[in-house]
Order: sequence, then C-alpha cells, then structure tokens
Amino acid sequence: MGFPGVWMTESESMIYRVVPKCACSTIGQIMFYSDQGRFFDGDIHDSKDGMHKWSQDHSHEAIERAVNAHEAVTFTCVRNPYARLLSSFFDKIAGIQRNGNRYRGNLVPQLVQRYGIDVGSPENGFEFDQIASFRRFLLFARDTIRFRKPMDPDIHWSAMSGHISTFIVNGGRYDQIFFTEAFNEGMQKVLEEAETPVSLDLAEVPRFNESEGHGPKRAHKVSEYFDDLSRHLIWEIYKDDFQLFRYDFDNPDNKMPLGEVDLDEVHAKLGR
Repeated sequence: MGFPGVWMTESESMIYRVVPKCACSTIGQIMFYSDQGRFFDGDIHDSKDGMHKWSQDHSHEAIERAVNAHEAVTFTCVRNPYARLLSSFFDKIAGIQRNGNRYRGNLVPQLVQRYGIDVGSPENGFEFDQIASFRRFLLFARDTIRFRKPMDPDIHWSAMSGHISTFIVNGGRYDQIFFTEAFNEGMQKVLEEAETPVSLDLAEVPRFNESEGHGPKRAHKVSEYFDDLSRHLIWEIYKDDFQLFRYDFDNPDNKMPLGEVDLDEVHAKLGR
C-alpha cells in the first residue's frame, strides 16, 4: 500500500501526512519554501517538482527510505471535526472550484436530486438555506462513510483518523501531531526539529487558503448548523477524531482542543 498522502521535502528534512481541510496548502508551501527559498507559484497540490509526493512514482523510493530511517521530522495536522466538515461543505459542495466548475463534475447535481440539497449559484449570490442544506449534506457524508453509498467517501470529509492511520499501519511513526487552531505554535515546533536548508519566519508566511473566495461565506455560528440529529451523525462518523485529538464534542462553538494529543495512544489505536 505504501504511503498515500505523504509529502516530503527534497532535503528529507520533513515528512508530512496530508489531511485535507487541515491547512495542507499552507503546510505544503512552507515545506517547499524550506528547501527552495521561494513559495510555489500556484496551488501546491499541483506541484510536480521541488517536493516529493507519494502520488509521483519517482518519489516512492525516497519516501520509503526516509520513513524507514526515521531521521526526518514526521508530522501531521488536525482540525476540529465540526469546523472541518463545514469547511468541506462550503468549499466542495456549495463553492465553485478553481477551474470554474462544480466539484467532481456531476456530484452536486446528484446531491440536489437525491438529497434535496440547495447550494444557490454565483448569479444569485449563493443565496440558500445554509443550515438545511448542510444537514442534508451531512446525511450524504454519513452514507458515504458508513455504507459507501451512493459513492465512496471523499478525502475532504472522510475521518482524519482514517487518513492518519494509513501511515502508521504501513510502518511509519509520527513525531508530532498539531492543531490547525494553534497552527503557528505547532508548525514552529516542527521547524525547530527539522534541519531545513532555508529558514523562514512563520509570522511572515501568508495563509494559502486555496478554497477562499470560491463560494458562499458561512453565515451562522457553528452550533446553529448542528441539531440533535446532526450531532448524533457527526459522532457516529467522527468519534475517533473527537476522542484521539481531544476536540470538544459537547460544545460545537469551542473550536479549540481540550488537551494535547497522546502520540502513543494514536499509534496504538490507529496501528491495528
């Protein structure tokens, strides 16, 4: 199976397991800069050189060697499940993608037909009932994750623990797992441990939010999107994410974790 979703600097100073919707664009750009002394011109997900990615066949040998040697700082980043799922909805379902089209072609029209989701349009200013449509999207996300119907789960709303586990079960071990909500603090610890060719000041690094500006803005506080049924569903599909990464299930408006990640617990539970 290898190491899907893994990026590594060419200097082999850092190994990162990508978790979508958890600051991955910014992290990738920081890694790229730490080797090249410049940011990638465009979406870092589109880069074909300047950084190793498991999706590129020529990177497999280097990544496998570095993971097995465990000399590079190996890390990932997580995010509050409530906020992450909302971000996925507004970006991938309600938003227009960089190519000017809806995400995954006919996915949104199918959701309109099968789940009654309304996402508005750029022409009407993306006016729609955000709460009602999000709750219908949550039903769809649950169906994909629990039953793999009407499709396999998408990487942007599948559980973080699932992404993170693939690295562990194939022989990798994380040195650090930090929070999107405390990004600079967590990323700084990674950089302090990594021997990078180029140094950078995190305070001067822009946030590379590739989904920004492509769709509607969230109009309500997080808790207003989650009634009792919605919270039941999100616990059903993200229970491990809440528990392993210490996020507050009881208060959707508290985006901050309740404690630090226990790396030993993560490796023990996700390495089975």
